[in-house]
Amino acid sequence: MSSAGLNPRLRDWHGQGVWIVGASSGIGLATAEALAVAGARVVVSARKAGPLQDFAARHAGALALPLDACAPGALADAVPQVQAHLGRLDLAMYCAGHYMPMRADRLDLEEALRHQDINVGGAWRLLDAVLPVLLVQRTGHVSLVSSVAGYRGLPMALAYGPTKAALTSLAQSLWQDLRPRGLGVSVVCPGFVATPLTAGNTHPMPALISPEEAACQILRGWARGEFEIHFPKRFSRVMKLLGGLGLISDRAAFALLRRTTGL
Repeated sequence: MSSAGLNPRLRDWHGQGVWIVGASSGIGLATAEALAVAGARVVVSARKAGPLQDFAARHAGALALPLDACAPGALADAVPQVQAHLGRLDLAMYCAGHYMPMRADRLDLEEALRHQDINVGGAWRLLDAVLPVLLVQRTGHVSLVSSVAGYRGLPMALAYGPTKAALTSLAQSLWQDLRPRGLGVSVVCPGFVATPLTAGNTHPMPALISPEEAACQILRGWARGEFEIHFPKRFSRVMKLLGGLGLISDRAAFALLRRTTGL
Protein backbone atom coordinates (compact mmCIF):
# COMPACT_ATOMS: atom_id res chain seq x y z
CA MET A 1 0.00 0.00 0.00
CA SER A 2 1.31 3.43 -0.91
CA SER A 3 1.86 6.33 1.46
CA ALA A 4 1.83 8.85 -1.42
CA GLY A 5 0.27 12.20 -0.64
CA LEU A 6 1.10 12.21 3.07
CA ASN A 7 3.67 14.97 2.48
CA PRO A 8 3.89 18.06 0.26
CA ARG A 9 5.12 16.83 -3.14
CA LEU A 10 8.73 17.85 -3.77
CA ARG A 11 9.06 18.09 -7.55
CA ASP A 12 10.76 21.35 -8.48
CA TRP A 13 14.23 21.43 -6.92
CA HIS A 14 15.46 24.54 -8.72
CA GLY A 15 16.88 26.89 -6.08
CA GLN A 16 15.86 24.66 -3.16
CA GLY A 17 18.20 24.53 -0.16
CA VAL A 18 19.24 21.02 0.90
CA TRP A 19 21.53 19.74 3.66
CA ILE A 20 22.59 16.09 3.48
CA VAL A 21 24.50 14.59 6.40
CA GLY A 22 26.33 11.43 5.39
CA ALA A 23 27.07 12.51 1.83
CA SER A 24 30.64 11.36 1.24
CA SER A 25 29.67 8.09 -0.47
CA GLY A 26 26.86 5.68 -1.28
CA ILE A 27 23.22 6.75 -1.14
CA GLY A 28 23.98 10.14 0.41
CA LEU A 29 26.44 11.17 -2.29
CA ALA A 30 24.25 9.83 -5.11
CA THR A 31 21.23 11.71 -3.76
CA ALA A 32 23.27 14.91 -3.45
CA GLU A 33 24.39 14.48 -7.08
CA ALA A 34 20.81 13.95 -8.28
CA LEU A 35 19.52 16.98 -6.38
CA ALA A 36 22.34 19.22 -7.64
CA VAL A 37 21.63 18.15 -11.23
CA ALA A 38 17.95 18.96 -10.61
CA GLY A 39 18.89 22.51 -9.61
CA ALA A 40 19.08 22.35 -5.81
CA ARG A 41 21.71 24.17 -3.79
CA VAL A 42 23.26 21.42 -1.69
CA VAL A 43 25.32 21.46 1.50
CA VAL A 44 27.09 18.12 1.99
CA SER A 45 28.44 16.94 5.35
CA ALA A 46 30.38 13.88 6.53
CA ARG A 47 33.64 13.16 8.29
CA LYS A 48 35.65 12.67 5.08
CA ALA A 49 36.43 16.10 3.63
CA GLY A 50 37.89 14.96 0.30
CA PRO A 51 34.74 13.57 -1.35
CA LEU A 52 32.74 16.54 -0.11
CA GLN A 53 35.17 19.02 -1.61
CA ASP A 54 35.17 17.08 -4.89
CA PHE A 55 31.37 17.32 -4.94
CA ALA A 56 31.40 21.06 -4.27
CA ALA A 57 33.95 21.56 -7.05
CA ARG A 58 31.64 19.80 -9.53
CA HIS A 59 28.47 21.70 -8.64
CA ALA A 60 28.02 25.46 -8.55
CA GLY A 61 26.24 26.61 -5.43
CA ALA A 62 27.26 23.55 -3.40
CA LEU A 63 29.08 23.77 -0.07
CA ALA A 64 31.31 21.15 1.55
CA LEU A 65 30.91 21.23 5.33
CA PRO A 66 32.96 18.40 6.92
CA LEU A 67 31.92 17.36 10.43
CA ASP A 68 31.40 14.39 12.70
CA ALA A 69 27.67 13.96 13.26
CA CYS A 70 28.35 12.24 16.58
CA ALA A 71 30.56 14.99 18.00
CA PRO A 72 28.65 16.99 20.63
CA GLY A 73 27.44 20.26 19.17
CA ALA A 74 28.92 19.71 15.69
CA LEU A 75 25.61 19.76 13.82
CA ALA A 76 24.12 22.58 15.88
CA ASP A 77 27.27 24.65 15.40
CA ALA A 78 27.04 24.10 11.63
CA VAL A 79 23.51 25.49 11.31
CA PRO A 80 24.56 29.18 10.98
CA GLN A 81 26.86 28.25 8.08
CA VAL A 82 24.11 26.21 6.45
CA GLN A 83 21.61 29.05 6.81
CA ALA A 84 24.10 31.64 5.57
CA HIS A 85 24.76 29.57 2.47
CA LEU A 86 21.22 28.41 1.70
CA GLY A 87 19.06 31.17 3.13
CA ARG A 88 16.13 28.79 3.55
CA LEU A 89 16.45 25.12 4.48
CA ASP A 90 14.00 23.13 2.36
CA LEU A 91 15.27 19.61 3.07
CA ALA A 92 17.46 18.08 5.76
CA MET A 93 18.43 14.45 5.16
CA TYR A 94 20.21 12.14 7.60
CA CYS A 95 22.06 9.45 5.66
CA ALA A 96 25.05 8.76 7.89
CA GLY A 97 25.24 5.11 8.85
CA HIS A 98 27.37 2.34 10.29
CA TYR A 99 27.14 -1.41 9.75
CA MET A 100 29.17 -4.34 10.92
CA PRO A 101 27.80 -7.90 10.84
CA MET A 102 27.12 -9.23 14.33
CA ARG A 103 25.56 -12.36 15.82
CA ALA A 104 24.71 -13.17 19.44
CA ASP A 105 27.60 -15.60 19.91
CA ARG A 106 30.03 -12.81 19.07
CA LEU A 107 28.32 -9.86 20.72
CA ASP A 108 30.56 -6.79 20.84
CA LEU A 109 29.04 -4.22 23.18
CA GLU A 110 31.31 -1.37 22.10
CA GLU A 111 30.49 -2.00 18.45
CA ALA A 112 26.76 -2.31 19.16
CA LEU A 113 26.77 1.04 20.94
CA ARG A 114 28.69 2.56 18.03
CA HIS A 115 25.78 1.55 15.78
CA GLN A 116 23.40 3.28 18.14
CA ASP A 117 25.44 6.47 18.30
CA ILE A 118 25.96 6.87 14.56
CA ASN A 119 22.70 5.51 13.17
CA VAL A 120 20.31 6.89 15.79
CA GLY A 121 22.22 9.39 17.91
CA GLY A 122 23.36 11.33 14.86
CA ALA A 123 19.78 11.58 13.63
CA TRP A 124 18.72 13.00 16.98
CA ARG A 125 21.54 15.53 16.83
CA LEU A 126 20.45 16.65 13.36
CA LEU A 127 16.85 17.02 14.51
CA ASP A 128 17.97 19.05 17.50
CA ALA A 129 19.89 21.32 15.12
CA VAL A 130 17.31 21.84 12.35
CA LEU A 131 13.86 21.55 13.93
CA PRO A 132 13.98 25.05 15.48
CA VAL A 133 14.80 26.45 12.02
CA LEU A 134 12.07 24.48 10.23
CA LEU A 135 9.43 25.26 12.85
CA VAL A 136 10.06 28.98 12.47
CA GLN A 137 9.97 28.66 8.66
CA ARG A 138 6.77 26.55 8.80
CA THR A 139 7.99 24.89 5.63
CA GLY A 140 10.58 22.24 4.87
CA HIS A 141 11.14 18.50 5.01
CA VAL A 142 13.10 16.03 7.14
CA SER A 143 14.14 12.68 5.66
CA LEU A 144 15.74 9.85 7.66
CA VAL A 145 17.45 6.94 5.91
CA SER A 146 16.42 3.70 7.60
CA SER A 147 16.47 0.22 6.00
CA VAL A 148 14.33 -2.82 5.29
CA ALA A 149 16.53 -4.38 8.01
CA GLY A 150 14.29 -2.50 10.44
CA TYR A 151 11.20 -4.46 9.36
CA ARG A 152 12.23 -7.72 11.04
CA GLY A 153 15.23 -9.02 12.96
CA LEU A 154 17.69 -10.57 10.50
CA PRO A 155 20.76 -12.79 10.83
CA MET A 156 24.00 -10.80 11.07
CA ALA A 157 22.02 -7.63 11.91
CA LEU A 158 21.99 -7.88 15.69
CA ALA A 159 23.42 -4.37 16.07
CA TYR A 160 22.28 -2.79 12.80
CA GLY A 161 18.64 -3.85 12.55
CA PRO A 162 17.41 -2.37 15.85
CA THR A 163 18.88 1.03 14.97
CA LYS A 164 16.97 1.09 11.68
CA ALA A 165 13.74 0.03 13.39
CA ALA A 166 14.31 2.95 15.77
CA LEU A 167 14.70 5.41 12.88
CA THR A 168 11.47 4.23 11.27
CA SER A 169 9.58 4.62 14.56
CA LEU A 170 11.16 8.03 15.07
CA ALA A 171 10.01 9.18 11.63
CA GLN A 172 6.47 7.96 12.30
CA SER A 173 6.25 10.00 15.48
CA LEU A 174 7.86 13.01 13.82
CA TRP A 175 5.32 12.97 10.98
CA GLN A 176 2.41 13.14 13.40
CA ASP A 177 3.95 16.09 15.23
CA LEU A 178 5.26 18.05 12.26
CA ARG A 179 2.72 17.54 9.47
CA PRO A 180 0.09 19.77 11.19
CA ARG A 181 2.78 22.47 11.30
CA GLY A 182 3.27 22.39 7.53
CA LEU A 183 6.44 20.28 7.54
CA GLY A 184 7.10 17.05 5.67
CA VAL A 185 8.73 13.92 7.08
CA SER A 186 9.83 10.84 5.17
CA VAL A 187 11.64 7.63 6.03
CA VAL A 188 13.74 5.90 3.37
CA CYS A 189 13.96 2.10 3.62
CA PRO A 190 16.34 0.69 1.00
CA GLY A 191 17.08 -2.96 0.42
CA PHE A 192 20.58 -3.95 -0.63
CA VAL A 193 22.51 -1.08 -2.25
CA ALA A 194 26.08 -1.35 -3.52
CA THR A 195 27.80 1.00 -1.05
CA PRO A 196 30.89 0.87 1.16
CA LEU A 197 28.65 -0.43 3.98
CA THR A 198 27.63 -3.53 2.01
CA ALA A 199 30.94 -4.07 0.21
CA GLY A 200 32.16 -6.47 2.88
CA ASN A 201 29.10 -8.73 2.83
CA THR A 202 29.88 -12.32 1.90
CA HIS A 203 26.25 -13.48 1.96
CA PRO A 204 23.85 -13.13 -1.01
CA MET A 205 22.29 -9.69 -1.48
CA PRO A 206 19.02 -10.18 -3.41
CA ALA A 207 17.89 -7.39 -5.75
CA LEU A 208 21.12 -5.41 -5.25
CA ILE A 209 20.90 -1.95 -6.84
CA SER A 210 23.30 0.94 -7.42
CA PRO A 211 23.39 4.11 -5.30
CA GLU A 212 22.24 6.04 -8.39
CA GLU A 213 19.14 3.87 -8.69
CA ALA A 214 18.50 4.36 -4.97
CA ALA A 215 18.72 8.14 -5.40
CA CYS A 216 16.28 7.94 -8.31
CA GLN A 217 13.82 6.04 -6.13
CA ILE A 218 14.19 8.56 -3.31
CA LEU A 219 13.53 11.57 -5.54
CA ARG A 220 10.55 9.73 -7.04
CA GLY A 221 9.18 9.13 -3.55
CA TRP A 222 9.59 12.77 -2.57
CA ALA A 223 7.85 13.82 -5.79
CA ARG A 224 4.90 11.60 -4.88
CA GLY A 225 4.73 12.99 -1.36
CA GLU A 226 5.40 9.56 0.15
CA PHE A 227 6.04 9.09 3.84
CA GLU A 228 7.76 5.71 3.54
CA ILE A 229 10.01 5.32 0.50
CA HIS A 230 11.00 1.66 0.22
CA PHE A 231 12.78 -0.03 -2.67
CA PRO A 232 13.45 -2.03 -4.73
CA LYS A 233 9.82 -3.11 -4.49
CA ARG A 234 10.51 -6.70 -5.58
CA PHE A 235 12.54 -7.10 -2.38
CA SER A 236 11.14 -4.53 0.06
CA ARG A 237 7.57 -5.82 -0.31
CA VAL A 238 8.72 -9.29 0.66
CA MET A 239 10.53 -7.88 3.68
CA LYS A 240 7.43 -5.92 4.73
CA LEU A 241 5.36 -9.09 4.46
CA LEU A 242 7.86 -11.06 6.56
CA GLY A 243 7.76 -8.28 9.14
CA GLY A 244 3.98 -8.29 9.31
CA LEU A 245 3.95 -4.81 7.80
CA GLY A 246 2.07 -3.53 4.80
CA LEU A 247 -1.26 -4.94 6.00
CA ILE A 248 -2.48 -1.43 6.78
CA SER A 249 -1.45 1.74 4.96
CA ASP A 250 0.47 4.58 6.61
CA ARG A 251 -2.55 6.84 6.04
CA ALA A 252 -4.89 4.43 7.82
CA ALA A 253 -2.38 3.82 10.63
CA PHE A 254 -1.91 7.52 11.30
CA ALA A 255 -5.69 8.11 11.25
CA LEU A 256 -6.35 5.16 13.58
CA LEU A 257 -3.71 6.40 16.03
CA ARG A 258 -5.29 9.87 16.09
CA ARG A 259 -8.72 8.38 16.85
CA THR A 260 -7.56 5.96 19.52
CA THR A 261 -5.14 8.25 21.36
CA GLY A 262 -6.81 11.61 20.82
CA LEU A 263 -3.37 13.12 20.16
